[in-house]
Amino acid sequence: MSLANTLYNAVVKRNSVFVPTIFAGAFAFSIGFDLGVTKFWDTWNKGKQWKDIRSRYVEEE
Repeated sequence: MSLANTLYNAVVKRNSVFVPTIFAGAFAFSIGFDLGVTKFWDTWNKGKQWKDIRSRYVEEE
């Protein structure tokens, strides 16, 4: 119960700390999830995306 009491006293007990903690956690999760899904998508579709095949169709001046 020590961990639960510590968590409660540090974060949940005061609303002025709890709400920003939730917002910061949601923001960090959204950034991490977006980066993870983008990395997965780029790996899964390697060689099929415009950024991979652009050099075949666009001539550099």
